[in-house]
Amino acid sequence: MKRWIAALLCGLLVLGLTACGQSAEQEDDGKLHVVATIFPAYDFARAAGGDDADVTLLLPPGAESHSYEPTPADILAVQECDLFIYLGGESDAWVDTILDSVERTGATLRMVDCVELLEEETVEGMQEEPGHDHEDHDLGEVKEIDEHVWTSPVNAAVITRTIGDTLAELDPARGEAYQERAEAYAGEIDQLDQDFRDFFATAPRKTIVFGDRFPIRYFAEEYDLDYYAAFPGCSTQTEPSAATIAFLTEKVEAEQIPTVWYIEFSNHLVADSIAEAAGAKTALFHSCHNISQDDLDAGATYVSLMQGNLERLRENL
Repeated sequence: MKRWIAALLCGLLVLGLTACGQSAEQEDDGKLHVVATIFPAYDFARAAGGDDADVTLLLPPGAESHSYEPTPADILAVQECDLFIYLGGESDAWVDTILDSVERTGATLRMVDCVELLEEETVEGMQEEPGHDHEDHDLGEVKEIDEHVWTSPVNAAVITRTIGDTLAELDPARGEAYQERAEAYAGEIDQLDQDFRDFFATAPRKTIVFGDRFPIRYFAEEYDLDYYAAFPGCSTQTEPSAATIAFLTEKVEAEQIPTVWYIEFSNHLVADSIAEAAGAKTALFHSCHNISQDDLDAGATYVSLMQGNLERLRENL
């Protein structure tokens, strides 16, 4: 990967004059230029930045970050922006290669550095990723983190405020405006958090079953939910074993769970199979990792997507 990036950067030298022209435009428009790798970071940054920042989403709508490969334009955007926000987890490991290969003068912010982290977890019945050892680790050994920190609204509010503070540091003349906008949006997320707490306080059950990857452990931990799933959050697998299917089907039947959940951009064949066998229905839980072009054009936000999750939980839990 590093060799590929180095070769690509050499090829980009022919774009030098164009790049210089872009830099001049960035200085002239008076705005901070922010690049975010994934939708939550993009959404939090555009809320805090308002009209004072130009925020770009690097991951194309509908794309899967685990298999994403940056384009030459993406690399130039990362190199030249005033603030680069990325996750810092397994799904955007390619970012470190870019940052090691280009000379940046702007600031960087990793979402995983903003909050307390959880380790990736394999629960009973879950199909493990080949080559991953989930046995006890020796003291001092680095364990794999669960990177989906934004799925907890509490974390999302913290990250939003951190972005506002970072923008204020980069542009002190408009610092108060960045922080006020960040606080306003974080306040909406705080209300979202309270809405989830109110719902789960009287919910008919607190066990959820995913016939899919499970990228919402932070959400589950935040609201004290029990969960079962076909795969861990960062799994690249799509076909669980017969034992996993059987376990989840039996769990749905035994606990009379009415709904098997799947995540966005999934073909939800596994969820459909489990639901059909157990006499249940299926429903979407949107992890907000990325959105479709239609949702982006329609003005979808982290708050609106999570409100949609809340409504579906009310209807299906």
